[in-house]
This record gives sequence, C-alpha cells and structure tokens, in this order.
Amino acid sequence: MTAATHTKTAATHPKKAGTYTNPVLNADWSDPDVLRVGDDFYLTASSFGRAPGLPLLHSRDLVNWTLVGHALERLEPAAEFKAPRHDCGVWAPSLRHHDDRFWIFWGDPDQGIFQINAPAIRGPWTRPHLLKAGKGLIDACPLWDEESGEAYLVHAWAKSRSGVKNRLTGHRMNPDGTELLDDGKLIVDGDRIPGWFTLEGPKLYKHDGWFWILAPAGGVETGWQGAFRSREFFGPYEERIVLEQKDTDVNGPHQGGWVRTPSGEDWFLHFQQKGAYGRVVHLQPMSWGEDGWPVLGDDGAPVAVHTRPGLPPQPDTAPATDDDFPGGRYGRQWSWTANPRDGWATHHSGDGLRLTCVRSADAHDLRRLPNVLTQRLPGTPSAVEVELRLDSEEPGARAGLAVLGDAFGWIGLQRETDGTVQVVHRFAEAVAERERDAAHPVPAPEGRVRLRIEIGAGARCRFFYDVGDGPRPSGPVFAATPWRWVGALLGLVALAPSGQGHAGAATFTRFRIDQL
Repeated sequence: MTAATHTKTAATHPKKAGTYTNPVLNADWSDPDVLRVGDDFYLTASSFGRAPGLPLLHSRDLVNWTLVGHALERLEPAAEFKAPRHDCGVWAPSLRHHDDRFWIFWGDPDQGIFQINAPAIRGPWTRPHLLKAGKGLIDACPLWDEESGEAYLVHAWAKSRSGVKNRLTGHRMNPDGTELLDDGKLIVDGDRIPGWFTLEGPKLYKHDGWFWILAPAGGVETGWQGAFRSREFFGPYEERIVLEQKDTDVNGPHQGGWVRTPSGEDWFLHFQQKGAYGRVVHLQPMSWGEDGWPVLGDDGAPVAVHTRPGLPPQPDTAPATDDDFPGGRYGRQWSWTANPRDGWATHHSGDGLRLTCVRSADAHDLRRLPNVLTQRLPGTPSAVEVELRLDSEEPGARAGLAVLGDAFGWIGLQRETDGTVQVVHRFAEAVAERERDAAHPVPAPEGRVRLRIEIGAGARCRFFYDVGDGPRPSGPVFAATPWRWVGALLGLVALAPSGQGHAGAATFTRFRIDQL
C-alpha cells in the first residue's frame, strides 16, 4: 500500500497562536489509546470488522497525527469475517511498550481477549494470540509493574454476549503475555457505586505507588470519565469522576488514555460520540491535585481551545484522505468491510484503482458486501469527489461512491442490458432490506462520470454527477447514519449480479476530500 496526500481538517474554533483546537482527530478514531516511546507518540483505535484493522497513528506533538499503518492485516478466525460484521471484531484496544516490544491487547466480544506484539510500530506484528476465550470479554488492558516484576490484566464485560456489565475483572498475567495465571477476580463492581452504570474501557497504570484504572461509565453519548485507585491491584479501589460534560458542548467525554511527555507534562486523549461522524478524538490537559487525584481538562470539563503541549513545533498534518492510487494501489487510509480476497483490486502500470466487479447475490444491499473499500467520514463539512470509468460489459455491472452506515446511499454507473451505461443513484433506509432508486437514471454516453458528495452539517449528504456537461444534483438530501458503534463510512465499490465468469472491472481516479 502507498501513503497518499495528507490533508488537514478545518478547525471548528478560531485557531490562536500557540494553541490547539479540539477535536485533534475529527473523524471516527474510536476508543483511542496512546503511548509515548522516546520523542514519539503512538495511537491505536477500534477497527471493529474492517480489514486491515488496528490503525497505527504517529505524532510528535499530540496534536498533529499521521496514519503510519495497521497492526492487524486480517481478522481471525478468518472464516468468521468472510462477510461484514460491522460492529464486531476489534473493540477498544490498549497499546503498550514493554521489553523493547510494542503490544496491543483487545477484546473481541464473541471470542475473547487477543494479544499481538512487534519489535517496531510498523511491525512485523505477530498473529493474534487468544489470551482468554469467552463471550463478552472486552476492553482488555495489561500492566507490567516494573517495581515488582509482576504483570496484570484488567478487562470489562459486554452484557449483549455475557449477560454481565458494569464491572471490571482483574488477572495476574505471565510477564511474557502468553497466559493468565488465575481465574480472575472482580476488582470494581459498578453496581455498588451509586449512580454508575456501563463501566467499561479500563486503562491500567502504576503511578505514585498506586494502581490506577482510568475507565469511563454512563454510556458513550452521555457518560463521564472515572478514575480508580488502590494500593493493591486486586483492590479495594476508590473512585472519582474526573471528566464530564458540565456546561460544554462536548457530550459524553470519556474513554481514552493518559500519556506523559519527556518534560513531564500529562495529557489525556479521549473520544466524543458524534452520531454519523463516529467517535472523534479530543486532547485534554491533565495534572495531579494536592490530594493525589488526576485533574482533567479545565477542572474536570473538556477544553475547546488550549495551549499546546510543550513539545517542538510540528507542521499541520492529519491522517491521509486523498488518493491517486498509483499503480492501482490504495493508501493506508482504506479498509475493506471484511477480510479481503485476492483479485478485488488489480495492480497495473498506471494510476487509478481498478476494482473487480465482484459477483454477488447481495448486490442489492451494500451493507452485506465484503468488497466495499472504505475510509472514515470527515467530521467537518466537506466535498468528496472521484472520477469513475465502468470497464465492464456485463449487464447489471455497477460501480460507485457510497456513504455507508445502517442506512446507505450511493451514486455511480451501471451497464444496461442494451449495452448502454447510465448514472444511477440508489439508497436504502435502515429498516430496508434492499436498495431503491433515489433518482431517475441518466445516460453516461462515454461510460465515465465524475461523482461528488457534499457533506453538510448533521452529515446531510447531497449527491452530484458530471458526465461531461457540468455537475448536476441528483436526488434528495440523504442523512448519513452510523452503525451501532461505528461511524458512517465513505466507500468505493464495484459489483455485478450472480453468474459465471469474470464480470469486468471499474476504474476510480483522483479521489479527493476538500473542506467546504
């Protein structure tokens, strides 16, 4: 894969010299965890059922981030992820550095707790090792206690699989990360804390002689960030709310990680749930009060604009979005909606993404297709454009640009039975089992089109096409929707009805996202 052009998302507040504006990652980088090694900061996030998974981001200043790769090439067991499982797979990972290796632990709610590790952030990463099998085991985080030489693991529970939630379980772990050394013990019971519910997402640390668990509660849309401390890993723990919405417009600020700069500054990265945009990432200043408890944000309230970390200035950058697909290769910002198969994207000598029109009995519903190449919906008003040529002669073959979530809409080209090519625009509501037309088909005499989606406030999308005589609007406004836990996705897709033999391909060129 190749890196593509880096673009910077517009700030939602005026930028002041020496300050940064939240969110620092204005797209769906869900359940972030952060780590410093030397002068470098690294971040990973949930990737759920997409492949490759476990994105790896790098920064030198905690404000500007670039995507440098993925730690998980394919989801395992592979047979479970042949078809899309949008809200399953990799939940809430933890990123750590120990014994000169990088480690990522996560819970798959249907399988258990996995671990991978690597000598460098770009790999090579080991294949997933199942550390603890079971249903509903999520949000795993390890700790290597450098003072005692002991290793520990904490995790939460998903009620949808286990019937249990609002509690944290702790284990002693073999320091090599290969096995747990006991059956586990309930170390925090959220049901015993007045007013607390849906306690999850724990991150485990050792600081100032205390074991610390930073863990959110209250649900992703309206919850808060909690801190727990104990002199002993297995408890008892005392708790405190350390970050909540208060009178700000940042709902449910919680679930993330603490990091310390080389000069000793403390910072906390967390997410905010924003509907179709998913979970955007905020950076909060962090300090320690006279009573030894952490203080996040502005006395426990999220900051919108704040003085930058005391780190060397860096150029404005953000994870890549644009792509020219050199040699038919797509940039690392793209992921498939399930484990990919050989032949979906063809390498060639020129530029442009050549996608095979994959035959499918589910061609009427993009949500069921594994061969949709996706990236995150931008969190600010933007225009998405791509040029498309339909090379397939197969009747019913089609390709296009999609906004994909629990509901979806797409616009593109389709080959008709009489050999002509038409611009088609289709959608499906969340409750619909198949797509239907959002606009009447329009001839595309050259079999080419420039497609455009303008994403406005509230993720309201307007579709346009240009077959050579200027851009024209198509259909009504479509309001993008998330999946249950995943923000809406932008997608490129090529497909064909069920049948025999190769169904041809479609070529996408000049993919661009520009701010509006």
